[in-house]
Amino acid sequence: PQKTLTDLLENKTYGNEIFQQGKPILLNVWATWCPTCYAEHQYLNQLAKQGVTIIGLDYKDESPKAMKWLKDLGNPYSLVLKDEKGSFALDLGVYGAPETFIVDGKGVIHYRLAGDVNERVWNETLKPIYDKLAEKP
Repeated sequence: PQKTLTDLLENKTYGNEIFQQGKPILLNVWATWCPTCYAEHQYLNQLAKQGVTIIGLDYKDESPKAMKWLKDLGNPYSLVLKDEKGSFALDLGVYGAPETFIVDGKGVIHYRLAGDVNERVWNETLKPIYDKLAEKP
């Protein structure tokens, strides 16, 4: 969806070009009020350390709480976007958190996962798609 998005940490605005990085990314929809998001956060930190690019979308949340969450639990995201009203998530078809999308280097969504990213889900479902997209020129 075409939207202007605001960075949670630096208050900069971006367009959809942030999803066109020439390599695959994960777009992770999360919130501080979401217990499953808390459960998946440590694994996202591990993926980021392995070089997986993750953009976070803080969904229907309060920015100060989200900033504290990232400070306390670590920040696996290369960029954190805020979606306080949930309008961008709604355009994506999100109906809850967490949800994660695999986006190719041109900004096209290839897969949507409703639920948490964990080791099994990453290895069995997401990683094969991510790796295949990473191979494309």
